[in-house]
Amino acid sequence: MGIALAVLNRIAGARLVRRFGLEKPIERGIFHATRTGFRTLGAATRSFKAVSTIGKPARLPSAPERGLFDLTPDEDQQMIRDTVAEFAAEQLRPAAAEADTACKAPAELLGTAAELGLTVLGVPEDLGGAGSERSTVSGALIAEALAHGDMGLAVACLAPSAVSNALVLWGDGDQQGTYLPAFVGENVPAAALAILEPRPLFDPFELKTVARRTPEGYRLEGVKSLVPRAAEAELFVVAAALDGSPALFIVESTDVQIEAEPAMGLRAAAMGRLVLDNVTVARTALLGGGSKDVYADCVRLSRLGWCALAVGTAQAVLDYVIPYVNERVAFGEPVSHRQSVAFKVADIGIELDGMRLVTYRAASRAEQGLPFAREVGLARKLCADKGMVIGSDGVQLLGGHGFVKEHPVERWYRDLRAVGLMEGAVLL
Repeated sequence: MGIALAVLNRIAGARLVRRFGLEKPIERGIFHATRTGFRTLGAATRSFKAVSTIGKPARLPSAPERGLFDLTPDEDQQMIRDTVAEFAAEQLRPAAAEADTACKAPAELLGTAAELGLTVLGVPEDLGGAGSERSTVSGALIAEALAHGDMGLAVACLAPSAVSNALVLWGDGDQQGTYLPAFVGENVPAAALAILEPRPLFDPFELKTVARRTPEGYRLEGVKSLVPRAAEAELFVVAAALDGSPALFIVESTDVQIEAEPAMGLRAAAMGRLVLDNVTVARTALLGGGSKDVYADCVRLSRLGWCALAVGTAQAVLDYVIPYVNERVAFGEPVSHRQSVAFKVADIGIELDGMRLVTYRAASRAEQGLPFAREVGLARKLCADKGMVIGSDGVQLLGGHGFVKEHPVERWYRDLRAVGLMEGAVLL
């Protein structure tokens, strides 16, 4: 963008520009570019072609129903969580501050995340993945562990798996055969689930992005907001209204346009706007047959992912403030000896346990194929409200240190504010 602005400024000062009275239009162009950023084409670096004919789509069976609700991870889940937690502590946490400033995740870090197999876990073994049954709880544990390192980087790492999970859950045989092989190979594509739109009080069931039928398929028109890794994404699952009802479409990056959209939080996820200006897709792009139930489950599983991210980040806040208040000395004693401080730390722990409980319960019911709409609604409400309070209390407990970037709590506070407004981007 800096190079482009330099070129525009040089053009604006040219003699011919002044001679023909073009100063004002060019000045307006420079102003608009600096205010909104330049619009670029999508990252059309890969052509997706069917590499296999599946016929009947491969689906993961639901996990067996459990008589008792047990929060204890099984052996495989514990191993996965420990591995991801180690990756988050050793690589995400140290890179978080620089990535937040740069509004971009390091490429080598994203490559390492892909090597961990985050997109492989939810893909059936028949399609080259590692999944044998639905693993929503494992997905929640992974999201939580990644967010303990940094929520913005966690979203960047999890964005491709949102698309692969959607294809596994609702894709037909041709869609799975065309796109899923890329997600289990060595070069996992950047991909994103785009639901949110840039308007206040957004309701995911009242979409302004529209899909109109054409003889060849569909024509999409609208704008999607806060799409992770938008500029580099090669594949999108986009929510649009079809015949008045919300539906999901598979959109390759060939004809889309991208605008940078840095926000208050989640800056490491390289958020951008996806501009769909009469983008045409084939009939085969419709995901899940346009079913309302499919779209509702997509929204719920996405919100569940954001709840898991909130739990991980809130845990990071608690783990940071406890040693701080115990070591910070004021008036001859640690500040944790003050009841107001001790009670606020205890409140964080209490609310965090509640957030984790309702999130795991919703994930467990989704995994078993049981109704989970109520549980996701409770988790969303609790994690959005209490997560933001935990972030604010964390900043407050650090006093002046909570306001400066030397300590990561201010970044976690900014990220936690996103939980109540984000839709899409992640999918368990």
